[in-house]
Amino acid sequence: MQFFSQIKRRMFMLAALSLVTAAASASSTAPQPGVEYQVLKRPQPVDGGKKIEVIEFFGYFCPHCYALEPLIAEWVKKQGDNISFKRIHVNFHDLVPQQKLYFTMEAMGKADEYHMKAFTAFHVERNRLQTDADVMEFVSKSGLDKQKFSDIYNSFSIATSKLSRAAQLTSAYQIDGVPSIAVDGRFVTSPVLAVTTSTTRVTEEMQNRAVIQVLDALIAKVQKEKNGAPAAAASASSTSSASASASASTKAASKKK
Repeated sequence: MQFFSQIKRRMFMLAALSLVTAAASASSTAPQPGVEYQVLKRPQPVDGGKKIEVIEFFGYFCPHCYALEPLIAEWVKKQGDNISFKRIHVNFHDLVPQQKLYFTMEAMGKADEYHMKAFTAFHVERNRLQTDADVMEFVSKSGLDKQKFSDIYNSFSIATSKLSRAAQLTSAYQIDGVPSIAVDGRFVTSPVLAVTTSTTRVTEEMQNRAVIQVLDALIAKVQKEKNGAPAAAASASSTSSASASASASTKAASKKK
């Protein structure tokens, strides 16, 4: 009798988890402004041309960024010429060497090749990349051209221009947590925002897969607008976004109290 009771309990738990997964998937495939993504009050200029600009704000120190990376990399390849994808390493913990590491690899044209290796160095090999010496240790082990890397790493362009631009964008997009992804200079989402179900059984994998679905929906939304969606529909969307943003602001104010 006890055996059948255990089976019933397990079946109930699996059914409940399936419902949670289905609910999370449903909300992320039809995301709402102020819920699964935020609408910036001040849209930012984009330079993606005909492509849709997507910016991922991340940090090598962030375990959630590390967990999301394989999925986001796969998504970027899938989108192809639809998007212009960029990364911005934030400076939340005064980890400037990590920022300079990424921007130097980017300047060398090696970011895609060595990006995951930097994550692995921090989260698996325990190289915290907190100092210039830590970064150079990674460079030596990774196989990057050490002299070329050092020259760019210590250049004015990286030390001033890139870091200043990163700080500017982090502030402009109101980024207070990573990973966060901005779309078309207007929308910002994240794995945490992407799943709105109230259950406590939401996993990080569910959140990461949900944010990919939200991104798909946002890209489709922008493409529709670029292809000349009816003005009335665009107006209705703006009204809906404004209402949702106002609702989100009210909720935020309530939390502060």
